[in-house]
Amino acid sequence: MGLREDLERFREIGDERRPDLEEFIREGDLAGGSDRIRIPVKMVDLPEFAYDQRDMGGVGQGQGGTPEPGQPVDVPGDPGDGDQDGDGDEAGEGGGEHGYYEMDPEEFAEELDETLGLDLEPKGKRVVEELEGDFTELTRAGPNSTLDFEQLFKRGLKRKLATDFDESFVREACKVEGVDARDVFRFCREENVLVSLAWVEEAMDEVADERGAWASFDEVREEVEREPITDRIRRDGLRQVPFRQEDERYRHPEIVERKQKNVVVVNIRDVSGSMRQRKRELVERVFTPLDWYLTGKYDEAEFRYIAHDAEAWEVERGEFFGIRSGGGTRISSAYELAAEILEEYPWSEWNRYVFAAGDSENSSNDTVESVVPLMRELDANLHAYVETQPGGGAVNATHAEEVERELADRDNVAVARVGGPADVTGAIYEILSTEDDS
Repeated sequence: MGLREDLERFREIGDERRPDLEEFIREGDLAGGSDRIRIPVKMVDLPEFAYDQRDMGGVGQGQGGTPEPGQPVDVPGDPGDGDQDGDGDEAGEGGGEHGYYEMDPEEFAEELDETLGLDLEPKGKRVVEELEGDFTELTRAGPNSTLDFEQLFKRGLKRKLATDFDESFVREACKVEGVDARDVFRFCREENVLVSLAWVEEAMDEVADERGAWASFDEVREEVEREPITDRIRRDGLRQVPFRQEDERYRHPEIVERKQKNVVVVNIRDVSGSMRQRKRELVERVFTPLDWYLTGKYDEAEFRYIAHDAEAWEVERGEFFGIRSGGGTRISSAYELAAEILEEYPWSEWNRYVFAAGDSENSSNDTVESVVPLMRELDANLHAYVETQPGGGAVNATHAEEVERELADRDNVAVARVGGPADVTGAIYEILSTEDDS
């Protein structure tokens, strides 16, 4: 078995032994970067040899006779070998009980889609390259080498079919008693025979000796059977096709724009004094998988992090989930900063997500008078607010409820409530399924 087969087998075992993805999101260690997701895996105990410093005789011999299955095998060694103190660690001691099953964000996003029944299809926005595609564009001018002869022939043939007429039928009409060329021309027009007056005049001369063969045009119409043009073409073939310069079309390559699927995510967190450790942990359990998921879905993903109490400031990811201040709360300060940040990411070129989280406590009237108008003004694929209230909401925790009520007319706003780890995957589904539907 080669190295590749070993690796594939390891991944199969890891996939079988690692925890369910929903369980990992609710309870697992979410630490790690955005490039690789490390899921703890209970490893298989591997067989091992134990070495004894004493000379026990020949190879394979030892005290107690044949060892039982699984019993360490003593192997003779030089008294000078090994740990000089004689108290070295036993083989296998000090090692961890878990390994890690690693998946990249693309695999994580695919599995989360399958687990939660999502089907988010990112939108390509920024044009990163223009390519020449197939020669499907047609223009009226171009080099002769790109002349589309098929189009030229089709247009000429269409004209041929439209203008061709049954000459024998017109000649019979010329034999009607007492008519002249103009009478025959008018009759032909009534019968949708596209013949010229000049042609009729020549035909009248050719059949001058047969005038009077028919008493009227009605008799010609009833007695003379017209031959369809398709039958004449099958019989006689096409002697000529009337090409014209306006029929010429030249092929050019279609210009294909390759658009990059790129996204910026602004994560906002309340760090005021009421956001104690348990609430902060719930925010991390929701936001971290969302970051992984969107990293896996988009070609390019950028994340910006805003912390706020009564004021807002931008922080690095490493600080985002741990900060706690003693200040009050004014959520609109975070949205004001988010609006400034998103000016760097034009809506015409970037997919934009604004995710906020807190315990729904906010200063009086700030939600209705400031936050809601800011959310309406900020163009985004999705605005989401995650309320973290373990054990139930506080009396003044009304922000989530007010956002739901004031923005009920918007299909790009999601509100999720998380009271404990069991609610985490439901909150993630609520957020991502809102984007999927919109």
